[in-house]
Amino acid sequence: MNQIIFSPKPLIQLGSTPTLVVPKKPSLSPQSPAISVLTDFSQVRPQWVDSDTPVDQAHQKMRDAGVRLLFVMDSHEHCIGVITAKEIIGKRRINIAMQQRQLNQEDITAEMIMTPWHKLSAMPLNQLSSLSIEDLVISMESFTDQHLLIIEHDDRHDPSIRGIISASDIQAAIGKTINAIPRAQSFADICHVITGHDI
Repeated sequence: MNQIIFSPKPLIQLGSTPTLVVPKKPSLSPQSPAISVLTDFSQVRPQWVDSDTPVDQAHQKMRDAGVRLLFVMDSHEHCIGVITAKEIIGKRRINIAMQQRQLNQEDITAEMIMTPWHKLSAMPLNQLSSLSIEDLVISMESFTDQHLLIIEHDDRHDPSIRGIISASDIQAAIGKTINAIPRAQSFADICHVITGHDI
């Protein structure tokens, strides 16, 4: 029986400054499937904070993670609401919470200023799967939020948040088509450019 002798090859030295291979982002258009702009939480870890997290810490986490929305979780790992950069930077909800509770800003928590789960709107994943980006935006023309939650249900019909779509991600994905908006603040902004009329 012949024995194969493994002879390791020597490592090489870089001969010039290398580049990095990165995943190519697909070129999207308004006719591309809407699911292509979904941040899918089965593949990307969602960003969240505990309900008792001080708002200043929550804001820092947003900045560190490069996101504008955080999920607020209770001690049972249920999503009880969301907070956005708009709510933290705008300070209106923070000021109201401070006045109502007679607290300083450093004592205000995520739970005190969040939008609670029962006031959130969402789209089922199977509905999203049937839409193009343009269909999605037009169907959301009166939706003044920047983020759309996507949900799915398990065998017991309990809901879970599968992912999120942001207006700014749509803007980035379809590029020059909607460059007329310096920064999309809502789905309504995007719809205005795609349809070419005020809503």
